[in-house]
Amino acid sequence: MTDKKRYFMCGVGGSGMLPLALILKAQGHEVEGSDRALDQGRTAPKFEFLRACGIRLFAQDGSGVTNPDQILVVSAAVENDVPDVVAAREIGAYRITRAQLLAGLFNAAPISVGVAGTSGKSTTTAMIGWILHATGRDPTIVNGAVMKNFASADAPFVSARVGSGGIFVSEVDESDGSIADFIPKVAVVTNVSLDHKSLDELRALFAAFAEKAEIAVLNLDNPETAKLAENAQRGKTITFGVENEHADITALDLSPERFGVSFSAYERASKTRAPVALKAPGRHNVENALAALAAAQACGVPFAEAARTLNDFAGVRRRLEYVGEKGGITIIDDFAHNPDKIAASLTTLHEFSGRLIVMFQPHGFGPLAKMKNEFIACFADNLAADDILILPEPAYFGGTVDRSVSSRDIVDGVLAKGRKAAQFETRAQCGDFILGAARPGDRIVIMGARDDSLTQFAAEIMDRIG
Repeated sequence: MTDKKRYFMCGVGGSGMLPLALILKAQGHEVEGSDRALDQGRTAPKFEFLRACGIRLFAQDGSGVTNPDQILVVSAAVENDVPDVVAAREIGAYRITRAQLLAGLFNAAPISVGVAGTSGKSTTTAMIGWILHATGRDPTIVNGAVMKNFASADAPFVSARVGSGGIFVSEVDESDGSIADFIPKVAVVTNVSLDHKSLDELRALFAAFAEKAEIAVLNLDNPETAKLAENAQRGKTITFGVENEHADITALDLSPERFGVSFSAYERASKTRAPVALKAPGRHNVENALAALAAAQACGVPFAEAARTLNDFAGVRRRLEYVGEKGGITIIDDFAHNPDKIAASLTTLHEFSGRLIVMFQPHGFGPLAKMKNEFIACFADNLAADDILILPEPAYFGGTVDRSVSSRDIVDGVLAKGRKAAQFETRAQCGDFILGAARPGDRIVIMGARDDSLTQFAAEIMDRIG
């Protein structure tokens, strides 16, 4: 894709679309876009950043799609009656999905590293990208989250970077089945559990993804990915696991901290042991770090050298991110939105004392309907007796949706299992409740995905304390 083209990104502010827009712009293409959030006046700083990058923005009313030479890029969530799509159809502009475009860039790279799995993709992608960057490999990175190591005051929403080293590292999404379009040289599968699709569908997708790779990096701590390792061809895998005696790369002597974890990374074949002081808390982030070390090894980075760079890994936004502390109350912003991610976050937080007040905003009515029982069981099993769970209604930004299961159903189920929970119609009401309930020693956790304004909400709670 060396010739200059003109792309119009429908939903340009989305977590999957924004990094791709940045990549295309950095490669010299003309990039324009629209977004429903822009029209609704949400997350203005993000769109100011895109404009500063030279990306022209339009209302999502079809007014930006006027030339048949434009290539309309849409995500799986964009419906056929969206005005941009209608306009492209009327003038004969070519239409491609975000995943197809990304797969084309990814598959063309000399070395392609795809990071897949139900949880941990964004952090693992950022870790791999950072290791390769810090060791002079100059990778291109496409991520679904802001990578703190590459962000700055002038570029606060950096979820992508363009390198010239011939290595393309990308988060790969299974939710829409587009993972099937990617042909990785190195395939990382962090874990497999119920999320957007049934387990049978997920098993087939992840197995096919791993089988296509020259090297598959697989987690022996997760039963599903461990099965993939059992069925893989000999010599085509690098396995990892926390304190797993059968894993090629493992972790020893874990020492948890409030906002980090220290451990010794261990490569079994060479008996190399390397200390790591990770600025990201929790056992799940140790797993992510081991996955990143394995992927870096597959790209030719010596194990000890790769491990050293992780000491300077700054993390990604909204992953148990410390917002601040005021009046003895700590505020944390977290992206967790499916049962596995939520359980990992709550387990990590409970390694230290202090009541949790968790406001979880579901990321859609669809996920609630698919995983209602799993959400209830997750909160009931992972909240302590004194913890409080608060749910507003799910994030909703328009379009058709089945509302047969709501936040009230989750709260009722959690209450029935003996845990403390409350439901409110609006997030503002949740905020008032949180501030009325919080006391010194508490940790307030703002949890949820698909809604960038959750970070702003966490900051507002911080401002209002006291």
